[in-house]
Amino acid sequence: MSAPTTAPLAAALEALRAALPAAAATDLGLPPPPTGVAGLRRAAVLVLLGPGADGGGDVVLLERAADMRSHPGQVAFPGGGVDAADGGDPVRAALREAAEETGLDPAGVEVLGTAPELYLPPSGFLVAPVVAWEAVPGALGAGDPREVARVLRVPLPQLADPATRASVRAGSGWVGPAFVLDDLVVWGFTAVLLSGLLRLAGLEQPWDAARVVPLPDRFTDPRPAGGAP
Repeated sequence: MSAPTTAPLAAALEALRAALPAAAATDLGLPPPPTGVAGLRRAAVLVLLGPGADGGGDVVLLERAADMRSHPGQVAFPGGGVDAADGGDPVRAALREAAEETGLDPAGVEVLGTAPELYLPPSGFLVAPVVAWEAVPGALGAGDPREVARVLRVPLPQLADPATRASVRAGSGWVGPAFVLDDLVVWGFTAVLLSGLLRLAGLEQPWDAARVVPLPDRFTDPRPAGGAP
């Protein structure tokens, strides 16, 4: 792994590398997979970290197209279902999906670790977060504009800033963490996972969970954890 620009980022990456193998689902803010439940579908998301413009690190997120039937306009990690062609490997699935959705070249990506599968009760998915590092970031863009409106590299210091942090209440009454990024509100599964990973990386700062921001009207899906990736 090429040396990151700043010592805090280097420490965060090593903290994640050390913590992920032993992490439990509850460490990331979600329930463990249930036992004896049939029909659960497997998926994977790619949490792709890079050095960032100023060496403080960033993470790749995408904004879903506004007219999609499922989770329109929401901010998500690249990812999707684990297909038969993936051989059951969430790493292969996450890299494949990221390549399709953002144009990522997997050759320049180093996998730091895979978190435990996380259970999303509303959708019946088991989602494996694959955390990776891209020392020399390549150009990214929407693979299919019908599905992806834009691809973002969000600075980690911005995500960790207490002024960015808030809670959000969905129509179902579910309350969870959120990140307010200019014109975007990151919520649901993506925000829960981001919050947990910031904590594992040692980047989380004290923030006011009692600050509740409204969920934008365009987020019409009432399911509590954002459903499938």
